[in-house]
Amino acid sequence: MTRVLTVFDPMVRLLVLAILLASVLPATGGQRDIAQAVSNGAIFLLFLLNGLRLSRDQVRRGIGHWQFLLPLAIWCFGAMTLMGKGFAIAMAPVLPPMVALGFLFLGALPSTVQSATAYTSLADGNVANSVVAAALLNVMGVFLTVPIFAAMGGGSAAELGMDGLVKIVAILVVPFAIGQVLQVRLAPWIGDHRALITWMDRLSIAIAVYVAFSAAVEQGLWARVGAAEWLVLLAGVVAMLGAAFGAAWAIGRMLALDIADRIAFLFAGAHKSLAMGAPLASVLFPPAAAGMILLPLLVYHLLQLMVSAPLASRLARRPRQAPDCCG
Repeated sequence: MTRVLTVFDPMVRLLVLAILLASVLPATGGQRDIAQAVSNGAIFLLFLLNGLRLSRDQVRRGIGHWQFLLPLAIWCFGAMTLMGKGFAIAMAPVLPPMVALGFLFLGALPSTVQSATAYTSLADGNVANSVVAAALLNVMGVFLTVPIFAAMGGGSAAELGMDGLVKIVAILVVPFAIGQVLQVRLAPWIGDHRALITWMDRLSIAIAVYVAFSAAVEQGLWARVGAAEWLVLLAGVVAMLGAAFGAAWAIGRMLALDIADRIAFLFAGAHKSLAMGAPLASVLFPPAAAGMILLPLLVYHLLQLMVSAPLASRLARRPRQAPDCCG
């Protein structure tokens, strides 16, 4: 478990490889259309698998625990979106517009499923709540992230026209619904092939990142974002990550959650999902814009893994009578 939950996680290595490959051998011209078609197919598969994995019993249990889920959803889609908006405004004078807008996109995304649950387990938190909450937040994210982002982003955000709505339904909603329909029949197969399913997830995300970055590289990504801008971007992401972890822990305390539920709230509340962000960006934005908008999310994703590993270990070693570890 500890080995997987490090910056050397296979997903991180795949993302680095995708970015390097896009920088050296970007998909351009006719190749970009082929790559985009492959990416759309991979995204369809990703959400089909998500639908297959989330059982209906999990959905029912998650909805039933509204005292935990409702504040988490308000935090994730409300407060974090406002936080992202604030960082986007603060970053706008010093970063390219699409990169600054990426902070708002980051804030409007749901939590991760796999890593938030894994770190909750490592920290001896409530794994059942973490699994159900993170999964339901991702389902909600399909319907909430885009309109929230469009409303908060103003004229600089993507407008969700009929074409965009059709793409979201066809590539994200339909495969998830198919997965739910087939879930009972195929759940045993999913359980027997967890390693294969995990790699299919990772490859789908990496393909979406490669396609987005290929177009951004073609538009001069590395020339438009210089060393100074990268430092500003890193500082902004570190500040947002610190605020997210600190506030999520404080909210768990204010809600009087027990320590196991506070840990689940912490990781589900502070993590942001690249598995949702990369496909959404590729569906919503032109490829060149998608690569720029994804930059804050990619940096955040790496840093949340780096922060979560030692934090989860510290929480696991906590004295049971003194649960307050994060301030």
